Parts: sequence; structure tokens; C-alpha cells
Amino acid sequence: MRSSLIGKIEKAKRYAQEPERITFSGLTAVFHGENDDHKLGYAHGKWHCTCHFFSQWETCSHIMALQRILGKMLPKEALVSPIETETYPPEK
Repeated sequence: MRSSLIGKIEKAKRYAQEPERITFSGLTAVFHGENDDHKLGYAHGKWHCTCHFFSQWETCSHIMALQRILGKMLPKEALVSPIETETYPPEK
């Protein structure tokens, strides 16, 4: 194996141990829920999920789980959910 490739592999291992180096600015995913699959995403500072709960509360268990999984790799505004600042569903 070439020494330059070995160096890159070692660097990748170090980077993988420092997730705070990565910040997602947008993402899309399919979440396999208990009852159905849901498409969720984060773009332009906003979350979206195709589940029914999200349409009323602008957050859901799928997004909250992803926030926990990605933790430090999400921008700060992606870690705050509307449910933390409101007690009732937002009016539309």
C-alpha cells in the first residue's frame, strides 16, 4: 500500500473520533418507524417529517431520535425543537 494512502487512512481514523469536526447543513433520510416509513429532512434551518405528528407539532420522535444520534454534528439551531418552546401545537 502506498504510504500516502496509509497516511489518509490514519487521518480518517482520527477524524472519526472527533465528530464535532462535522456539521450538517442539510440532510435527507428515511426513518423506519414502528408503523410506517417516514421521510425526514433538514434544510435551510428547518426540519420536516412526513409523519402525522410532525404536521401538528413541527417535531416528532423520528427527528428527536436523529438529533440524539447526530448530536454534535448538527448546527445548534437543528438541536432545538419547537416543542421545547411551546406548550400547544402551533397555529396554522
